[in-house]
Order: sequence, then structure tokens, then C-alpha cells
Amino acid sequence: MLKEFKEFAIKGNMIDMAVGIIIGAAFGGVVKSLVDDVIMPPLGFLTGGLDFKDKSLVLKPAIDATHPAVALRYGTFLTVIINFLIVSFAIFMLVKVIQRLKKEKAAAPPSPPEPTKEELLLIEIRDLLKAKSL
Repeated sequence: MLKEFKEFAIKGNMIDMAVGIIIGAAFGGVVKSLVDDVIMPPLGFLTGGLDFKDKSLVLKPAIDATHPAVALRYGTFLTVIINFLIVSFAIFMLVKVIQRLKKEKAAAPPSPPEPTKEELLLIEIRDLLKAKSL
């Protein structure tokens, strides 16, 4: 099992996965900023100045500092749902582009390799011998 793991790690799969996780985390930050700073403010403006982050339904009000309020923060949940939809759509588009590139690459037949100098010389000799025999 240790040998299999070593082969797995050396093949580059672990490195590819680590790169994907790091880029995913950075992408998550970009999407969070996009939703929080670009999408939600105009959406709040269109809905009459609502800020979704602060929206909640108080189930039990706070009694004192040791007993805080119990609330359902649905505004934060809506923000997370929008984040999820944006990330999902971006990944969907990325996968579509990758699939299209794979199809284009598979559709183009590979060009035959160019003949070596030795092959060119042999072709020339063959053509000269044909010309002399005619």
C-alpha cells in the first residue's frame, strides 16, 4: 500500500490536486468578493436598500450578554447560495471550454512526420534510378 501511495504521489496526481485546491481557495475568495462587493449592493438597492447579510429572523431575543439572541440568519444563507451558484456556473463554463478544446484536438488528424535526411536521400536515389531505367 505504501508503494502504491508513493507511485500515486510521484505521478503528479498529488501535486495536481494540491494546485487545484489552492486555486479553488483563491477562486472562492474572488467569488466571495464578487458577490459581497459587486452583486449584493445593486441587488440590495433594487430591493429598496436591503442588505441581505444583516437579514435574520429573531426566534428568541437577547436577555443579556451571557444569553445572546437566537436568530435564523437567512440573509447570510442567501449570500452563500449566490456564491455557490456563481462558482457552479464558472466551473460549468470551464468544463465546457475544456471539452470543446479536447474535441477540436481530437478532430484534427495528426500531420505525418517529415522525412529524415536519410529518407530524402533514398527517395532521390530511387527517383534517379527510375529515370535512368525509362
